[in-house]
Amino acid sequence: MSIKLGVLISGSGTNLQAIIDRIADGMFGASIELVVSSRADAYGLMRAQAAGIQTLTMDKSFYDEAHTADRIIAAEMRSRGVDYILMAGYMRMVHAPLLDAFPNRIVNLHPALLPSFKGAHGIRDAYEYGVKVTGVTVHFADDRYDCGPIIAQRALAVEEGWTLDELEAHIHEIEHALYPEVVGLLAEGRVRVRDNGTVEIAAAGKTADHL
Repeated sequence: MSIKLGVLISGSGTNLQAIIDRIADGMFGASIELVVSSRADAYGLMRAQAAGIQTLTMDKSFYDEAHTADRIIAAEMRSRGVDYILMAGYMRMVHAPLLDAFPNRIVNLHPALLPSFKGAHGIRDAYEYGVKVTGVTVHFADDRYDCGPIIAQRALAVEEGWTLDELEAHIHEIEHALYPEVVGLLAEGRVRVRDNGTVEIAAAGKTADHL
């Protein structure tokens, strides 16, 4: 089984690179059909181009009206037969035109254990709060910021004396492992959103159709 992916970025694209590398390694059956950036200077665009992936840069004027960019992105993704859209450091909310086109098929990565420390500074906020455990969440996006059904989480014990930079480095290590693992589950058809809004993962070798 193989799925087609679209990826949304705004910055360096390290999680994009992790997924590109796992696809190249044959970890799961997937192809990235399009990378969309909300910034023309995002280094992730260079990563995509180096891998031979088509890119699209959204001029910031498209974001002046909240739904304009999402209509364009939805049309581009649908024209390429994309199955799932991955948000990988995409610093914009997604809205109805995109959510309606890809219901429960837009996946977001957040550098904290949701529902704690939502927002753009999850690592820093957790660090400044002094938590002893934080981590990473992968979830389906909805029309609320950092909400939506949780697919997977991985915890990290915060060691005494770590600096913020050290915590960030450990969080990114987890991201680069967990996000590709979730993409693998999607590629195997093992992920299903229940009627109550929670996520169920089928056992290895089975698909969500059997749940």
